[in-house]
Amino acid sequence: MNRITKHKNYLLISLLLLGLLSSCAPTIQLQESQMEVPAQFQNDMTDTASTALQPWSSVFTDPYLQALIDTALLNNQELNILTREIQMEQNEVMARSGEYLPFVKVQAGMGADKVGAFTRNGAVEENLEIVEGEEFPKVLGDFVIGANVTWEVDIWKKLRNAKKSAFLRYLASTEGRNLATTNLVAEIAMSYYELMALDSQLKNVEQNISILNNALEIVRAQKEAAQTTELGVRRFEAEVLKNRSARYYILQKITETENRINFLTGRFPQAVPRDTSDFLDLPVQNMSAGVPSQLLQNRPDIRRAELVLEATKVDVEVARAEFFPSLDISAGVGYQAFNPKYLLNTPESILFSLVGDIAAPIVNRKAITATFNTANARQVQAVYEYEQTLLKAYEEVANQIAKMENLQQSFNLKEDQVDALTEAVEFSNDLFRSARADYFEVLQTQREALEAQLELIEIKAEQIGVSVTIYQALGGGWR
Repeated sequence: MNRITKHKNYLLISLLLLGLLSSCAPTIQLQESQMEVPAQFQNDMTDTASTALQPWSSVFTDPYLQALIDTALLNNQELNILTREIQMEQNEVMARSGEYLPFVKVQAGMGADKVGAFTRNGAVEENLEIVEGEEFPKVLGDFVIGANVTWEVDIWKKLRNAKKSAFLRYLASTEGRNLATTNLVAEIAMSYYELMALDSQLKNVEQNISILNNALEIVRAQKEAAQTTELGVRRFEAEVLKNRSARYYILQKITETENRINFLTGRFPQAVPRDTSDFLDLPVQNMSAGVPSQLLQNRPDIRRAELVLEATKVDVEVARAEFFPSLDISAGVGYQAFNPKYLLNTPESILFSLVGDIAAPIVNRKAITATFNTANARQVQAVYEYEQTLLKAYEEVANQIAKMENLQQSFNLKEDQVDALTEAVEFSNDLFRSARADYFEVLQTQREALEAQLELIEIKAEQIGVSVTIYQALGGGWR
C-alpha cells in the first residue's frame, strides 16, 4: 500500500467518524404559538383605523403639554439609558459579524536564546563548530516579521446564526426603547391632566371657604341678635377650618405632581406652566381602537416579545451546532532569522505554515447537552411570554374601552347631582337668612355640594386618564 492510498484511507475513516458524530446530534423541535387574537374587541367596534397610528403631537394638542413631552423625550434618564443599551446591542452584532471572518494578525518580534553546553542542543552547536570551523554564537538571536491568519470555517452556520440572534435582540432593544417612550408620553400626559384637576379642586375648595366665611358672619350676627347659639357659630368655624386644612392637602399634592413631572423631564423642581381654563370644560379625546390584530404591529411590547421569540429559536440552532465537528484553519507567512542582516534573505529566511484542524466532542458531552436543553427551555418560555404579552394587551384595551363608556354615564349622573346640590345650597342659604332653616341644614347641604363637585372633577380626570391609557394600550406615542 503506497503513501497516497494510506492517506485516502485515513481521510475516509475520519469522514465516516465525523458523519457518525454528526448523526448523534439531537433534533430541533421548536414550539410555535397557536394563539390568535379575536377579530373584534368586545364592544364590536367597526372602525378599523387605530388612533395609535397618530403621532402624540396630534393627540395631545395642549402647547404646554407638548413642550413637557418634548423636554422629557430629550432629557429623560431612562430613555438615555435605553439608548446606551441599544448601542451595546449594536456592538454585539458587530462582534458576532467579525467572528465568522478570518482573523489576520501582523507580528514583529525579536529575542535571544542561550542553551547549556551539556544539553542536547548545546552538544549539537559544539559539533557544528568542529564541522564548519566557525564559532557558533553563544547567544542565538531570533528575529521575525510576518502575518498569521486563523479562521473557523462556519460549516454549520453556528457563527452566522449567533450574529442573527444578536441582531434580533438588537431590534428587540429598539422596541424596548419604543415601549419606554410610549409609557413616558402617557405618564407625562396623565400627570399634566392630574395637575389641572388638582387646580380645579383647589379652586372649588377656596370658593367653598369663601361661602362658608360669609355664612359664618351671618351666624355670628344671628348670635348677637339672639337668633342662634354659640353651637352654630362653632360648627361653622369647624367647617371653615376643615376646608382650609383640605386646601393645604391639595397644595401638597400639586407640589408632588409638579415634581413628578419635573423628574420625568430630567430637571430639578420648578413650577410647571399649564392651561388655566376650566377643567370640566376640557373635551375628552375620542380614541379609535381599530381591530385587535393591529396590536401586533403597534404595541412595542408585543413586537419586542416576538423578536425575542425569534432570537431564542436561532439560539437553539446555535446550541445544536456545538454537537457537530468544527473546522479551524490557521496559516502564517513571514521572515525569520537569527541575525537581522539575514532577515529579508529570500528564500532562505522565508517561513510559512498551513494547518487544518477538525475537532468534535466524543466523550463527556454533558456541557453542550445542557446548553442545548437550556436553549430549548428558553424558546418554550419565550412562547409563553409572547402569549402572555398578547393577552395582556387585549385585556388592557378591552377594559379601558368599557371603562370609558361607564365613566361617561357616571359623569352625566354626577353632573346632574352637582346641579341639584348647587341649587339646594342657594335655597338653604336663603332659608337660613330668613330663619326658616337651621345651620345644620346649611352645613350638610354645603358639604354634600362640595363633595359632589370634587367627585365630578375626579371622574373627569379619570375620563381623560382613560383616553390617555387607551392611546398607550393601543401602542401609540412612540412614533
